[in-house]
Amino acid sequence: MAQHAVEFEVAGPWSLDTSREFWEEMAPLGPASAAGGDGALRTVFHADSDWRRVGAEVTQYGTTARVVVAGDGDLAAAAEQVRRFLSLDVDARGWPAVAERDPVIAEVQARWPGLRPCGFHSPYEAAAWAVLTQRTGMTSARHMRDDLIARYGTGGAFPSPEALLGLDYELPWRKTEYLHSVAYAALDGLLDGAWLRALSPGEAVRQVQQVKGLGVFSAELVVLRGAGHPDALPTQERRLEAEVAERYGPGRSLTEIAENWRPYRTWAALHLRVLRGERLGSAAARPARAA
Repeated sequence: MAQHAVEFEVAGPWSLDTSREFWEEMAPLGPASAAGGDGALRTVFHADSDWRRVGAEVTQYGTTARVVVAGDGDLAAAAEQVRRFLSLDVDARGWPAVAERDPVIAEVQARWPGLRPCGFHSPYEAAAWAVLTQRTGMTSARHMRDDLIARYGTGGAFPSPEALLGLDYELPWRKTEYLHSVAYAALDGLLDGAWLRALSPGEAVRQVQQVKGLGVFSAELVVLRGAGHPDALPTQERRLEAEVAERYGPGRSLTEIAENWRPYRTWAALHLRVLRGERLGSAAARPARAA
């Protein structure tokens, strides 16, 4: 098995420790994603460049990130995928200026210094999770996900699209049918992370909605948390709207307030949800389905 290592300066605030705490709250990542006792973050996934299994380890040295990936496929592309799903490819040097314009965001930044959104490994995994959670509680969705990993996964990674097409038993609410649609879309390139990231968020959402079973809520999850767009707003997130009303006062619109968050609207929205989760309890902090 080959290895590929890359080191790079992360532009703007970043703390692997803080991001890891957020990562550990992400139930959709599965049991094979975890922090190491040495401070490293380790995970396994199927790279969306060739759908080969990849093991990844991420460590931080000051402002430098080191990403080591191991596998048999395109490891350079896999390393770039790691950068994307940890938001390490985003130039965040302007992120502190958002706090200067918005005292609520300043409070959250101070409480969780260096927090960057940690997304799903790929838009494909985000889409699969969106299907699993439709009309289903989080506990049941996690059980279904874990069963899929056990039956069709490779070394703890969520099943590749090819493997997912082998799903031959019926899950409730047409989930088998929709998971097959997600797998076909991934193989056709419709859920490619780099491609979706290159589109405008609105166009990316429209493209994802072509996948059978994915509505606006699910498509936004795929684009914001799967492709990692840093500057977009979810339009279907009631918890976020509730937190805006709590923090900024009733009658204030999310769209209006978010103008001060550009070009990091996705980041600011995430921070508000984390703030809401801390206030209401850790279960609410988990961004499992939130776009």
